[in-house]
Amino acid sequence: MSDHGHGAAPELAEHSHTAEAADLRERLYLPDLIKGLVITTTHFFRNLFGERDPNPQVVNRTGTSLISTVQYPEEKVPYPEGYRGLHRLVPREDGKPRCVACYMCATICPAQCIYIEAGEYPENDAAVESRVIEKFPTTFVIDELRCIVCGLCVDACPKDAIRMDTYTHTPSEYNRQGFVYDIPKLLKGPPVTHPSDPWFKRGSSEKPDHVHKEAHTRIGEGLVAARLGAGPRIEVDKSNPVAVTKFLK
Repeated sequence: MSDHGHGAAPELAEHSHTAEAADLRERLYLPDLIKGLVITTTHFFRNLFGERDPNPQVVNRTGTSLISTVQYPEEKVPYPEGYRGLHRLVPREDGKPRCVACYMCATICPAQCIYIEAGEYPENDAAVESRVIEKFPTTFVIDELRCIVCGLCVDACPKDAIRMDTYTHTPSEYNRQGFVYDIPKLLKGPPVTHPSDPWFKRGSSEKPDHVHKEAHTRIGEGLVAARLGAGPRIEVDKSNPVAVTKFLK
């Protein structure tokens, strides 16, 4: 028993010494530090002297260099086909904006980044387009920092006066005011004319001599006989200044 006890003591002492040395190395982080330096140095020299594939598709790049950062401006990532770019106000043939200051784009904008102030063309304006349209934007501002590029303003415009077909991204600026685009910065691009433009149909905004007829009957022009099976009968009360539609059972 005594011999066995004396033989185990050196083994325990040696094991304790080894554990202390391993614990010291772990507390100094030397092994992990050396491993990290080796990995970092390997990547550094491989990226410095290795060949890099300039393929814009980062995930599909091959080569000895592992750098995936696009070297802008030498390299530029192509925009997707669905990207339409910055706004522009569409001009008429005479250079004035097609916008009639109807506020449709400013109303539908979810980011509320469009601000418009309306004015009126003078009655003696020589342009027939101005005599028909009457209103025009004296102030038209888009805050590109707030814009979410949804395109709803383009869809809502009834006069094709605003488009997003520039295919250019917002350039860098030195201050926030540089991202606020006004009429001089927005009014650009080729002029647009449609056969349905009102100045092709009449020369002024005055009420035409002929009686305007429509193929349908508006609710408010008297009693409208409309029955859908056993549904309610529609009657219009014209005794008030504003016609009120009532649904009678």
